[in-house]
Amino acid sequence: MNIYESAEDYLESILVIQQRKGVVHSIDIAEEKGFSKASVSIAMKKLRENGYISMEKSGEIKLLPPGRAIAKHIYERHQLLTNFFIKLGVDPELAELDACKVEHDLSDETFKKLKKHINSL
Repeated sequence: MNIYESAEDYLESILVIQQRKGVVHSIDIAEEKGFSKASVSIAMKKLRENGYISMEKSGEIKLLPPGRAIAKHIYERHQLLTNFFIKLGVDPELAELDACKVEHDLSDETFKKLKKHINSL
C-alpha cells in the first residue's frame, strides 16, 4: 500500500464526499480540496490507471477495492488523530490540519499503539 500522500488524500476525499453526497464527480473533489478541475482530472487519470478508482460514463467516480482500503485506512487515522488532538485541548480547526499532516507519516505500529491507548481511556 505504498502510494503518494497526494493520492491518499484524493482517495480519502472521494470516500468522505461519497459518504456525504452518495455520488462523487471531479468537480466535487476540486471544490472540496480547493484544486483546479484540471489538476483533479490528472490525478483521477493516475488513480484510474493504477486500479484505485473507476469512472463511469456519467462522470461518477467510484472507489475500487484497493482504493477503498487505502481511503478507509487514511480516514480512520484522520478521525482518530483529530479527535485525540481535540481532547488534548487543541483548537478543532488546528487539530484537523495537524491530523492531515500526521496521518500519512505515522507508522502502522505507532498508530496501533496510539489507537489502543486512546480506546483504553
